[in-house]
Amino acid sequence: MNVEMIKRESITGSRRISNYAWVIILTVGGLGFLLSGISSYLKINLLPFTDSTQLVFIPQGILLTFYGSIALLISLYIVLTIFWDIGGGYNEFNKTDQLVRIVRKGFPGKDREIFLVYPMEIVKNVAIEIKDGLNPRRMIYLCTKDDRRIPLTEVGEPMALALLEKKATQLADFLEVNVEQA
Repeated sequence: MNVEMIKRESITGSRRISNYAWVIILTVGGLGFLLSGISSYLKINLLPFTDSTQLVFIPQGILLTFYGSIALLISLYIVLTIFWDIGGGYNEFNKTDQLVRIVRKGFPGKDREIFLVYPMEIVKNVAIEIKDGLNPRRMIYLCTKDDRRIPLTEVGEPMALALLEKKATQLADFLEVNVEQA
């Protein structure tokens, strides 16, 4: 009987479609606002689809310039998180070595690679957290005997309840522990 001894789950970090969409929206909008503000200051139309020279620089033009600059800076930040793949990594559950490895990428620096290793014997259970409402959250946690809750699911869109329950059950079966509500 061949039993699967290693379970490895890939975690998507910042390289999600929603982040690419936000970069496009913020860049286009930010450039539009910035060019409108500059056009109102220079009295030269820099946008082909509208006449921004009619705007009074103080207060409209300066606010457009400020909002455009902020949008471009946020866009740059998201581009950098995509480039560095912040939050990306994997969860590995190894029955051969009796270890649980949680690996994530962080921001550049001496501690860029987040590498957590736990012996399987300290795993108490697998917990699921379901929070609906304005800011919904559906997470799977690895709970240890010393009351730590280690998140195992990726950040972003909450996954479907059926998929969440299936993944939590499969992991609990693999680790031979119970599933509990967090």
